[in-house]
Amino acid sequence: MSKQKDNIDSELGNWMRAQHVFFVATAPLGTDGHVNLSPKGGESFRILGPLEVVYHDYTGSGAETAAHLRENGRIVVMFCAFEGAPRIARLHGRGSLITAGQARYEEMAAQFPAHPSTRAFVHVAVERVSSSCGFGVPMLDFQGNRDAIERWAEKQGAEGLKTYRATKNRHSIDGLPAFDVT
Repeated sequence: MSKQKDNIDSELGNWMRAQHVFFVATAPLGTDGHVNLSPKGGESFRILGPLEVVYHDYTGSGAETAAHLRENGRIVVMFCAFEGAPRIARLHGRGSLITAGQARYEEMAAQFPAHPSTRAFVHVAVERVSSSCGFGVPMLDFQGNRDAIERWAEKQGAEGLKTYRATKNRHSIDGLPAFDVT
């Protein structure tokens, strides 16, 4: 049984920052659409306040999260301990995309190291914070962050990334609009 918390307190926040991976889930409104679950890692998550978080969205092969957020805003972010004591934490909330040129973009960019494949930032207004045991999560050893996306983005260059995003990131697999490409 999960335990609900009032907010992301300092103890939970410190534990979340210590995790090497987190997962993001979204879904379209339609029952025939695809639910999306994506792993995230590296230095891509920040806690902005007791009920406010943001993560760095890198260019990827799809744009499901962006499309679902544009359609309905529902999102859950999940952390689980692969090292140390078992634990799971979930942040349910309303997500929104912050893309280049928008009011808070520079503020969000300042929260993270520069990254060549930055596509957007996903801001989450957290509505529910819960934790559970995590007894079924296996123990794994962290070896390090991958640098493949940085190398790939640098190889693409600005124009190559623009073309890739125009081709791969405009719509979700269900045809929902995801990213505007200029």
